[in-house]
Amino acid sequence: MNEALLTGVFLLALFFLLGSSVWVAFSLLGCAVVGMEMFTHRPVGESMAMTIWGVNSSWTLTSLPLFVWMGEILFRSKLSESLFKGLTPLMSRLPGGLLHVNVAGSAIFAAICGSSAATAVTVGKMSIPELRRRNYPEHMIVGTLAGAGTLGLLIPPSITLIIYGVTVNESIAKLFMAGVLPGLMLAALFMGYVAVVAWLKGDQSEREQMVYSLKDKLKGGVQLLPVFSLILVVIGSIYSGVATATESAVLGVAGSLLMAGLQGSLSWDSFRQSLMGAVRTSCMIAFILMGSSFLSLAMGFTGLPHNLAAIIASWHLSPLMLIVILTLFYIVMGCFLDGISSIVLTMAVIEPLVRQAGFDMIWFGVYLMLVVEMAQITPPVGFNLFVLQGMTGHDMGFIARAAFPMFLLMILAVVLLVWFPGIATALPAAM
Repeated sequence: MNEALLTGVFLLALFFLLGSSVWVAFSLLGCAVVGMEMFTHRPVGESMAMTIWGVNSSWTLTSLPLFVWMGEILFRSKLSESLFKGLTPLMSRLPGGLLHVNVAGSAIFAAICGSSAATAVTVGKMSIPELRRRNYPEHMIVGTLAGAGTLGLLIPPSITLIIYGVTVNESIAKLFMAGVLPGLMLAALFMGYVAVVAWLKGDQSEREQMVYSLKDKLKGGVQLLPVFSLILVVIGSIYSGVATATESAVLGVAGSLLMAGLQGSLSWDSFRQSLMGAVRTSCMIAFILMGSSFLSLAMGFTGLPHNLAAIIASWHLSPLMLIVILTLFYIVMGCFLDGISSIVLTMAVIEPLVRQAGFDMIWFGVYLMLVVEMAQITPPVGFNLFVLQGMTGHDMGFIARAAFPMFLLMILAVVLLVWFPGIATALPAAM
């Protein structure tokens, strides 16, 4: 069967449905139905039912709604206030001053949330008014928050890493461990950029003349203690082997409820809102997974993924050239689709290609998170850009320009990950 014809039918059906503003999940399901009806003799209804049941009955997937709920609880707590008050004395004397709070706060919240948008909103709702009051450059406020907000995709417990692990059948615990060092590396790159800009254009922290005593810094550390305790429970339990990813998610939910209760922000209304928010997000992700799994099945019946992988393999691309092409592909795709949709939509074709090229799938998962992170800050569909537009009132062009240096730093992070793969594989290998 002609691969070009098959590819054209699948892409035409998909782009027509997506362009008609049909939900991503419905678009994937509709494309799969078209492909199976036209090119196979398989019973569509029976195949769809078995596939949907199979993907949603995965025990590994149970950690996803729990981590989503954990993030929803913390999003409605006083965590952003605690982060800002705790980090301010520690960051104020660094070159760039309190702009580092955007990056460090996002990295910390990412380690207990797993959502890019929730990270940007939680840190931004406290830091934006405070940084504006201190007259920090607006483009630096927006840019650092846009870039650092994406850390929620990479630093565990990342929801997107769970989706990737379920899709390619890899260990969630190992993927979580693989994301730690690259996440810290990316945060360090963002903070380094802030420091260099401050050194070149003048240090905002010096103009503030803010001096914090040792007592103030100790108080800041106390403010951060509950947050770091929760991170230790969630990530430490996985790395030590005490708990699986699902069990650590249960511990995380219990810890977040306890933290919100101690802060006085846990009420019946906030509890109900967090639960319903987790249900909505989890259902959306599960629905997309249903569509993507059925599309993968339909494409598998036609033999399209295997044949395309064989064609590309016949080009005899070096591993480095393949990574360059995939990076460009996902950057372009990220201009039109969110991260989760990009992953589930492409894995049917990309996975056999990557495995045939000999890449470690744990390493590739971290690489993919870095590339997909770029989609969060690339117009016209960068979700973090829309979040920041709503929070700051700036037009999309201003926000995209402010976020562009962070986009370049993400490309640098990809280069470092390719050049030094041990950044991603060292911790999983030690488990």
